[in-house]
Amino acid sequence: MLKKIFLSVGLCGILLLLPAFGFAEGFGVEVKNAEFVLHGDSYVLSADMDYRLSDRAKDALQNGVPLYWDMHIKALQHRDYFWDKTLVSAVIRYRIQYHALLNMYRVRNEGSGAVSNFSTLSAALDSMSTLRNYRVMDKADYVPGESYAVGIKVTLDRDALPLPLRPVAYTNPQWYLSSDWTLWPLTK
Repeated sequence: MLKKIFLSVGLCGILLLLPAFGFAEGFGVEVKNAEFVLHGDSYVLSADMDYRLSDRAKDALQNGVPLYWDMHIKALQHRDYFWDKTLVSAVIRYRIQYHALLNMYRVRNEGSGAVSNFSTLSAALDSMSTLRNYRVMDKADYVPGESYAVGIKVTLDRDALPLPLRPVAYTNPQWYLSSDWTLWPLTK
């Protein structure tokens, strides 16, 4: 009897997770291209991302809910006997919001305060999709013979959503819009 109950509970859990697997391909963020090169006396990062919003996220945006995106950047030094050493950890934060009165999308870089307005959602997302010549580390910090890696990850900040929307954002797979870490080695 107890075995049947555990089996039933397990099957219900699997059935609840099936929608997450079905939606995962249609939306999210993906790091398409990334390049980390020496430019003058600094190593700089250039990357292209692809934002694909779910219908739920688009609806929330159309109803005036701002969406906050964090672009996490890390530079790591590989060590054989300890955890990798984090040399740089930075976050670039964007806010995208739709203004119904103006019929425009506004993208704001929260760090620099730069604001841009766009007439379409795709143009607004394209503006957040490119990162060019972002200074990550100095050439002097590079030690020959050591191995380094650089990573980038883009996340939707679900905690910045309005309070009534947060439980839905944590349980509905259409709000799982974050990318995985994309890592690549630093070459001199």
